[in-house]
Amino acid sequence: TDLRRVTESERKTTTIEIQTPMGQDKGVKSRGEGGGEIVSKPSPFDSLPEDCISNIISFTSPRDACVAASVSRTFGSAVKSDLAWENFLPPEYASLVPRSRDFSSKKELYFSLCDDPVLIDDGKKSFWLEKANGKRCIMLSAVSLSITWGDNPHYWQSFPCSGSSFERVMVLIEVCWLEIRGRINTRLLSPRTRYSAHIVFYKEEYSYGFEGLAVEAGVGVVGQEASTRFICFDASENGQVIRRRRRRSIVKPERRKDGWMEIELGEFFNEGGLNGGEIEISVLETKLLHWKRGLVFLGIEIRPSEFL
Repeated sequence: TDLRRVTESERKTTTIEIQTPMGQDKGVKSRGEGGGEIVSKPSPFDSLPEDCISNIISFTSPRDACVAASVSRTFGSAVKSDLAWENFLPPEYASLVPRSRDFSSKKELYFSLCDDPVLIDDGKKSFWLEKANGKRCIMLSAVSLSITWGDNPHYWQSFPCSGSSFERVMVLIEVCWLEIRGRINTRLLSPRTRYSAHIVFYKEEYSYGFEGLAVEAGVGVVGQEASTRFICFDASENGQVIRRRRRRSIVKPERRKDGWMEIELGEFFNEGGLNGGEIEISVLETKLLHWKRGLVFLGIEIRPSEFL
């Protein structure tokens, strides 16, 4: 991110740039018209003990901490402190990190949990942190989901998959009754946060039966009525089923940076609390009962909504 901050008198002669790539130390570059270096004025906070500044920063967010590092040298040093980053880490972070890994600082550990998801619950879930705010993210592996006929190799099969979050994926061989369900305890998620659930998949070349097919998706608290919407695994705009439901919004797939496709299934707000609760996520097509095949499922990803 490049930020430019100048006074009116300096606007034509001075440019101040703050380079803030995530996970790297931040620096301030400043030059006048003649190429001379401009020294920023001392901050009134510079008189505070560094530990005090680190403690204040720990009550902000990782993004704010990265910005604060550019305020002054004192702030830059305070932001590097483990005291500042300890509060951004989940309380159980020690159990999430393999003993073979060694980190020089809590800041390095934080960015590792953002960039390198870790497997939990015997490999059934993947866990990582949202880089900007430290919110928890979870993916439920497809193998751990409740899938009707999922244990029958005539309809579904589990295959190894290299280079993905999980060792194995679920491949739809052929079914007429599509029913996929997953549950997550809200204690695994960040409190007071709005989340969205996304099913992650890709289509094989031989896939059929999903052209224009509206599939019902539901997200809600177990025991309560779920909010529902219609999704379509086919990215095209054609299809009789979609035309029959033209008054309803159909959510289509989007390509992810990792090459997989995803569809947003719905949202929910996690209030938090000691007792927690369970959220159920479902994908259903049990009415038309025509045959469909050729989808590969990685899992269901649950992450903070983009618009909070």
